[in-house]
Amino acid sequence: MLEKTIVAIIVSAIAFVTVYAVTPPLIKTLEKRKLVVKDYNRVGGANVARPGGPSVIAGILASETVLYAFYSSPAVLAIILTTFLAFLVGLADDRKVLGGWFKPLALAASAAPIILLGFYAPHTVYEPQLSFPLFGYVKIPLLYFALIVFMIPITGNTINSIDVLNGVASGFMTIASFALTISLFIVHNYDIAIASLPLGFVSLAFYKYHKFPSKIFPGDSGALTLGAMYGTIAIVGHVEIIAAVALLPAVINSFLFLSSVKRIIEHRQLKANPVEHTEDFKLKATADKNAPVTLVRLIVANRPMTEKEVGFAIFKLALFSAALAIITAFMMDVRL
Repeated sequence: MLEKTIVAIIVSAIAFVTVYAVTPPLIKTLEKRKLVVKDYNRVGGANVARPGGPSVIAGILASETVLYAFYSSPAVLAIILTTFLAFLVGLADDRKVLGGWFKPLALAASAAPIILLGFYAPHTVYEPQLSFPLFGYVKIPLLYFALIVFMIPITGNTINSIDVLNGVASGFMTIASFALTISLFIVHNYDIAIASLPLGFVSLAFYKYHKFPSKIFPGDSGALTLGAMYGTIAIVGHVEIIAAVALLPAVINSFLFLSSVKRIIEHRQLKANPVEHTEDFKLKATADKNAPVTLVRLIVANRPMTEKEVGFAIFKLALFSAALAIITAFMMDVRL
């Protein structure tokens, strides 16, 4: 157990320090190359560097590669490969706005390493079953492959869809991923719990530069990377239901958006925004009936709020869902 503790400290430190150190020079490089976008929610519309995905993936690859050197686990390799493929998908979309169906299909393909490594190492990468609180587990051998293919696009795009305000995506992922790590320890899946630690520390380090007022935005490459890694950990850790509970506010946001728009579309292709600004630059819900319904729009429906206030409201929801996820973990009967 002492050895696992030392390894956990090492990979956590590598993840945090890498992102913390790499992000400032990345910001300067992006600004020098004029890879910036306007922050329309900030007074004056400051230009912010984008994308931050390269620093996010650097922290993940550095820490998970060291972990793989310690244990040579196929599950860790699945995390590395799937997360990197998701980063490439996001990077392609950062460089050129592609069709609405590109990301879901490309992210589905990114799940291939999980399936292939599962054939190579049966019962190590995943189990074709779902575990439910109180009721135990249900084996779904054929349906589970479909779940794997769908889960990576869902978690990736879910985090991408909530990346609408300064610090929200990275702050939300910090809360959700640490809740997932705690849950993995509760169900005694210590190896994957250690493998999940870098996700939380990468998100926390990036939040330092992403929080209001942002110095850098994660872009699709950053958001999809975080979301895909989260989904992969849920699969290889056999905690899919727990992961869904921790992610609930972001899932609700995606559901509201898709149900109101009724098709898969890029946020940048929307003709009507769900929120608008007051004279003192607070956010308020739009009166445009054609605008999509989102979590942010619901939060400011009662009264206008500053961007920081909305962000903290989302974090409160994230903390509540994290607590529910941990409670769910105590009620689980996970067969590892």
